[in-house]
Order: sequence, then C-alpha cells, then structure tokens
Amino acid sequence: MRQSRIAAGACSLLLAAACAFAAPARAQAPRTVAGGYVALGDSYSSGVGAGDYEASGKECKRSSRAFPVLWAEAHAPESFSFAACNGAGAKDVLTEQLGHLSARTGLVTLTVGGHDSGFVGVLATCALGGAERCLSAVSRSRAAMDGPLSADLDRLYTAIRNRAPAARVVVLGYPHLYHLSGSCALGLPDGERATLNDAVDHLNAVIARRAVVHGFTFADVTGAFAGHEICSSHPWLHSVDVFSITESYHPTAPGQSLGYLPVLARAS
Repeated sequence: MRQSRIAAGACSLLLAAACAFAAPARAQAPRTVAGGYVALGDSYSSGVGAGDYEASGKECKRSSRAFPVLWAEAHAPESFSFAACNGAGAKDVLTEQLGHLSARTGLVTLTVGGHDSGFVGVLATCALGGAERCLSAVSRSRAAMDGPLSADLDRLYTAIRNRAPAARVVVLGYPHLYHLSGSCALGLPDGERATLNDAVDHLNAVIARRAVVHGFTFADVTGAFAGHEICSSHPWLHSVDVFSITESYHPTAPGQSLGYLPVLARAS
C-alpha cells in the first residue's frame, strides 16, 4: 500500500511538471509605476549626443533616445515630465525644473554636477593647454566639487524631497571619458586621460555622498560604460567634434539605451 501511494505521488509530480513545460509562456507586460515620473538634470539626462531632439525654445536638446524617455516608454508611469535641459547646473535645476514635482510624483531621476564643477573648461584646457595646465584645471575643478557643488547639491536635494515627499529619487553618475591604452592615435596622452577619469570618479563620489545623506539612491554608470569609453573599439561617448562641439564627450544613443537605461532599470 505504501509503495502504491509513493508511486501515485510520483506520477502526480511528473504530471504537474509535464503540464508546466507544456503550458505556453506568457509575455510579461511592462510594470506600471505608481505615481508620476519626473526626469531632472543636465545634458546627460536630456540626451545631448543621442540625436532626434524635440523643439525647445531654450535649446534644451531633449532627445527621444534619452534614457528617461526610454524608461518611461517601458514602464508606463501615470505621467512623465521631461524637465532635464542641456547646460543645467544644480542651481538651474533648483530654480527652473522643480515645478514638475508634486506629492504624486513616484520617481525622480537626476544627473547634475558636471557643469557646476567646470568640466567643460577643464576638457578644453586639457585638450589645448598641455599637461601642467590640465592638472591645474582639474585641481580647481575638484575644489569646486568639494566646496560649492556639495553645498548646492544639499540645497537641491532638500528641495526635491520637500516637493516630492513620497518619491524614489535616483541620482545617476557620469561615466569615465577615456579607455586607457586604447585605439586613439592622436589627442591627449594616457596620463591626462587617466587624470580626467580620476576627476570623474571624484565627482561621482561627491554626488553619491550627498545623495546618500538625503536618503536618495546613487546609481554608478562607470561599470556599464567600461569598454565603451572614448578610444575603445565600440565607444558609447562622442569624442571631440569641432563641427558639433556641444555633443563632444556626451553619450551616443547606444550610451543612453545600453549604458544608462539598464542602470536606471536596476536602481528604480
């Protein structure tokens, strides 16, 4: 009798397994996000470098290929506000973009800090001024990150939390700019490229520390872009382009969809 019960149980398990394998797979619908999604920040969030820009009176260069747009399309939030704008610093986000936030906001994403730390000027100095001037420019930029930028981020993060008290806030960092010992035959020597990458690490660390203090999530993208920096075989960042200088050092469309988007998907 006991053997019969064992055999019957085994048959039941086999039948259940067979049914499970025979059942057709169901496609998963995109996850609906409670509340609205607001994308704040600078050119890395607006999608400079990705192309297909919407018309804007302020030339914010908001791209339909930017990671916030791609995330919204995949996750169907109740509403989506694309406030990020080319050239925005922390003070610009504070004074011009926070009107999109409310008590119903469920998710906020943000990239900001590169403009505040004078990185555009640093890159120009390093490209044209030689190693000594490059190091001096990076040193001044790091001082700005530790001083004024940190204070501005505290004010900005406090205001975001006050306006969107229930929101999950994801602050995304910046990728390394250069792949060292890469394919670039011209341009900066690897020593200066490494110095610029180190400056990006310092900027990300400053942003991350302030984000954590305010209870926000910091999302590091350097790993996602590893092997796809400038001078790699498949770069996801634009190198210097004198005919389109604004897009220099910004993510391409693959940088947005394959670099930033998966990082945000994991963090949100």
